[in-house]
Amino acid sequence: MAEYKVPLKDMSFLLHEVFKADEMWQQLPKLAEQVDKDTAQAILQECAKIAEQVLAPISREGDETGVSFNDGVVTTAPGYKEAFNTYAEGGWSGLGGDVNYGGMGMPKMLTAMHEEMLCSADISFALYPVLTAGAALSLAKHGSDELKQRYLTRMYAGEWSASMCLTESHSGTDLGIIRTKAIPQEDGSYSVTGNKIFITGGEHDLTENIVHLVLAKLPDAPAGPRGISLFLVPKFHVNEDETLGERNNVSCGSIEHKMGIHASATCVMNFDGAQGYLVGELNKGLACMFTMMNFERIGVGIQGLGAAVRSYQNALEYAKDRIQGRALTGAKSPEQAADSIMVHGDVRRMLLNMKALNEGSRALSSYIAMQLDYATFGEGDKQVKGEALVALMTPVAKAFFTDLGFENTVTGQQVFGGHGFIREWGQEQLVRDARITQIYEGTNGIQAMDLLMRKVAGSKGSLFKVFTDEVNAYIEENQSDAAMAEFITPLNEALTDLTELTTDLLTKAADNKNELGASANDYLHVFGYTAMAYVWAKMAKVSQAGIDNNGESGNEFYQSKLHTARYYFTRLLPRRISLIASAKSGSDCMFDIADELF
Repeated sequence: MAEYKVPLKDMSFLLHEVFKADEMWQQLPKLAEQVDKDTAQAILQECAKIAEQVLAPISREGDETGVSFNDGVVTTAPGYKEAFNTYAEGGWSGLGGDVNYGGMGMPKMLTAMHEEMLCSADISFALYPVLTAGAALSLAKHGSDELKQRYLTRMYAGEWSASMCLTESHSGTDLGIIRTKAIPQEDGSYSVTGNKIFITGGEHDLTENIVHLVLAKLPDAPAGPRGISLFLVPKFHVNEDETLGERNNVSCGSIEHKMGIHASATCVMNFDGAQGYLVGELNKGLACMFTMMNFERIGVGIQGLGAAVRSYQNALEYAKDRIQGRALTGAKSPEQAADSIMVHGDVRRMLLNMKALNEGSRALSSYIAMQLDYATFGEGDKQVKGEALVALMTPVAKAFFTDLGFENTVTGQQVFGGHGFIREWGQEQLVRDARITQIYEGTNGIQAMDLLMRKVAGSKGSLFKVFTDEVNAYIEENQSDAAMAEFITPLNEALTDLTELTTDLLTKAADNKNELGASANDYLHVFGYTAMAYVWAKMAKVSQAGIDNNGESGNEFYQSKLHTARYYFTRLLPRRISLIASAKSGSDCMFDIADELF
């Protein structure tokens, strides 16, 4: 397996040349004092060292050894505790945290790139701190001052970690039917009883305490999701002087044996009258948890990207070294027994697919992260627009990036041929690790329904219009630029097609709601490819200017970017055409067949 190298050049290109993040940060008072270009670069460089030198080297053994379970005790793989300590000591646990409680307050555009590095290095390791960051975000927004002071400071310091406890054996997507109960106590706390499954980081040996955010219902709560409340349940009680007390009535009943992410502890958690504390308002727990879940859904999308980046780096190194056959146009390396497989059209197709989709995903992730920063730190119209785009594009980030991520890990495996099927090369681990990203934090089918039914149809097209207005403005701005015609013309066509498809589906759905469910998956991917075309056009424009400014020879980075943009528009954007045909085909062919005929 190739040594992982963080794509710092591409990250800096996106931050400072394409999206001009440093200018944006200086225009937002809440960020201006926290971060500038030099700070951002220093953070990326230091994080790269951790990812390359500390985390990537333990990934293979983590997969081979996994976590162990013995009488309620979960032990992580060799090297994980030491790596986590190094990570925490560097202050990375609080990178995006609230500055009032010891966090660094960095923007999402930076923390998203930080997460990509972690996930490329080792998704299993990344899950521990990323889940903690999401839980801290929910606590910071909805928790009482007392809870924030007691728990956030230690979570940001990396001394304590966190989990989110939603799923039960009978209740996954439909959280309204959970059975976990919370009984009010005289001291204002709650006695929480129930069982949760698939709990990432529910038990482990990395930190001295684990903060569980648990969804539960009071006995007299309204039925369905309107009766859910959120509770903070610590593994160990915390004394008034903030030292750890006795263990709470929380235990790990078992761990799951999984297809991938072996070094991540996936636990069955038992709450037996455990003492918990209300976060937010009673019966409003789902809204509080969604603060964390939306953060995690974007993070899971980045997991797909992280695995795909590692797969591409491995496959590219292998393809350049592997000699096999001759080029169709004649030997390229006559001094060798055969040419490298880089001469073969299908190998180049696979590598360019990966390159274009990875770089496009990173750019689109950065764009969505920018909207999160406007939503979090902005004011007025910019904040409102940011909130709208985040709502619209969160399901796209989760589902589109993970579908492409899994595709690209499989493609990288294919480049290796038979060696890709053998464990020692590392490609099959990436395939196994990436597969879960399409499933957890809401399956990709649920994300597609969220996009089309809740965000597009539910807003009567208003959220969709925020996006199309921005892209149309960009098209109009660059319409007369002859050098951009090869990108602007297909972008315009794609946006027109997406708009027409949206109108068509909403019209049909007025008479038959099944139209939304039948077309949702296709629709999400049409949206994803179109949105990716938008950011690829932006990258192409900056790259063209970079070549022009560097004289006749240009710059290799910009040349590579421009060639890859052309590949995306000519070979990958057309994927949307078949998806549109499928989406428009209607729901009858799905629902006319009786269940017993399947």
